[in-house]
Amino acid sequence: MDISADRASADATAARDHLWMHFARLDQGRQAPIPMITRAEGVHLYDERGRRILDGLSGLFVVQAGHGRRELAEAAAHQAETLAYFPVWGTATPPAARLAERLAHEAPGSGNRVFFTTGGGEAVESAWKAAKQYFKLTGKPLKHKVISRALAYHGTPQGALAITGLPAMKKDFEPLTPGGHRVPNTNAYRHPEFGNDHETFGRWAADRIEEAILFEGADTVAAVFLEPVQNSGGCFTPPPGYFTRVREICDRHDVLLVSDEVICAFGRHGATFACDKFGYVPDIITCAKGMTSGYSPIGAMIVNERVIEPFLRPKVSFAHGYTFGGHPVSAAVALANLDLIEREGLNQRVLDLESTFEATLRRLLDLDIVGDIRGDGYFWAIELVRDKASRETFSPAQRERLVHEFLPGAMLDNGLYCRAADRGGDVVIQLAPPLISGPAEFDEIEQILRHTLTQAQAIL
Repeated sequence: MDISADRASADATAARDHLWMHFARLDQGRQAPIPMITRAEGVHLYDERGRRILDGLSGLFVVQAGHGRRELAEAAAHQAETLAYFPVWGTATPPAARLAERLAHEAPGSGNRVFFTTGGGEAVESAWKAAKQYFKLTGKPLKHKVISRALAYHGTPQGALAITGLPAMKKDFEPLTPGGHRVPNTNAYRHPEFGNDHETFGRWAADRIEEAILFEGADTVAAVFLEPVQNSGGCFTPPPGYFTRVREICDRHDVLLVSDEVICAFGRHGATFACDKFGYVPDIITCAKGMTSGYSPIGAMIVNERVIEPFLRPKVSFAHGYTFGGHPVSAAVALANLDLIEREGLNQRVLDLESTFEATLRRLLDLDIVGDIRGDGYFWAIELVRDKASRETFSPAQRERLVHEFLPGAMLDNGLYCRAADRGGDVVIQLAPPLISGPAEFDEIEQILRHTLTQAQAIL
């Protein structure tokens, strides 16, 4: 049932006056009403006015199993009644132990150990700290630097932010943790000189990682952090052979390879861990978001046998932890969610339908404003351009008009929730619907975007 008009007005006022929204311009709430989502079911959201909106972003790349799944709510309630909270600081709870075992078995490699956090940024922070201590324990104390890709987003804590490759996101918080260094990403659309030779492009991009390691000094570089498909900038997929080459480079220079799967894990690409789909075995995996489909917060760092070995030595500890890491309610929900994904075959569903989703989105290429469609699984981006032939992007004023003034409100008004972004200067729309979505939802997404982008062309 939709909330009353009086209650909706009171909530909107409370949000405007007291809620500090994340990654948001707070002045916007004083210029126009703040969108208020009041309930959700399946693949749809409902706002305070009762409008039905297709969730084209799974909340925030999170709600794999869809909204309103009673079994996940019941798992949380049952665990809260049994044991609502206890830490994993030298103790354990049955849900945390069972979830660690399950993740360890499903992750590639052997001898895996799981360190729980409450979210993805904390998982990335934990991975950098673990990499630093690993090399101190193995007699290489100078190895502390990390390599990541341009435009990549890895989180907001000071360490994770140093790994993030978005200068505009970091400038207000400098000086950051030292040691983060950047290499080119795998945006083939912005490297037309390689044409359709994707393998050569992948080799070139991977070789820039080795170049950075040698420039910084291999004895100082601890880890390379890469997403299987890079989120920020708009779904940059790995070219053929890219991760094979990166794995060779990391092994040659004794550098840990971290697969940041905060977005990509738990079915987004049709596998529990996307590194399996793209054919590489990392030393560390960071994950969060889809582990519980968003029904309770949790994240994790998963390390392989090589990384955990020195931490198992006598009197060694990892002096790091979080009050709510491995929370028993969240762990119980994660177990129920993984059961649901397996029972309903959602990984296979993504593999079966990803080409249909791609083909549906590619119909938008007949619009002058659409330059590129790229992605994998249920994770796609549409890059918008000012001029299709030259691939020229928009001016700063046009980006402001599109990304901040027009697209978010217009897409909601037209019945679609997804993300418009201009990180790095290129304008993209990102799509990541719940894994229960199918051809009917793909068609609805395409139709709403076609209408919205036709409106956008008219205002530029």
